[in-house]
Amino acid sequence: MLIVFSGLPGTGKTTIAQQLVATTSCVYLRIDTIEQALRNSGTLAQGVGRSGYEVANALALSNLRLGKTVIADCVNPVTERRAAWRETASTASVQLLNVEVICSDADEHRRRVESRRGDIPGLTPPTWQSVLAHEYEPWAEARVCIDTAMVSAAQAVSLIMEFAYR
Repeated sequence: MLIVFSGLPGTGKTTIAQQLVATTSCVYLRIDTIEQALRNSGTLAQGVGRSGYEVANALALSNLRLGKTVIADCVNPVTERRAAWRETASTASVQLLNVEVICSDADEHRRRVESRRGDIPGLTPPTWQSVLAHEYEPWAEARVCIDTAMVSAAQAVSLIMEFAYR
């Protein structure tokens, strides 16, 4: 199974994804970590662009083919990237579970973004203004939507487990 977490920065994706990984034996792929490693390598003159997602899809596919469940933690803001995850799951002949994480309480979302401490060396956390300006296309396909203004991370993990292992 491929479980893809999507949503704007500060909604709680990483917190939930990491708690889910802690309760399972899934492979965890975090786009922020991959992208920062690409930046640190100094090999990309024009910035990372979609390279981080392409690396993550390749790593996901190789692990899915080994029979592992993969959790991808990313903003996943555009239809093109979402289609790439769908193609990865299809190529591996596994189920895809899209999980969109939102925070419907704008004040809480802002507080989270502004109080965020970076946990990836070299990566500067986003500002509230950059979150507001972030490209994020509406979803046109089915997904599980988790509102972290309404449920805790532990409750979110339980909900995702219900959907994933029906």
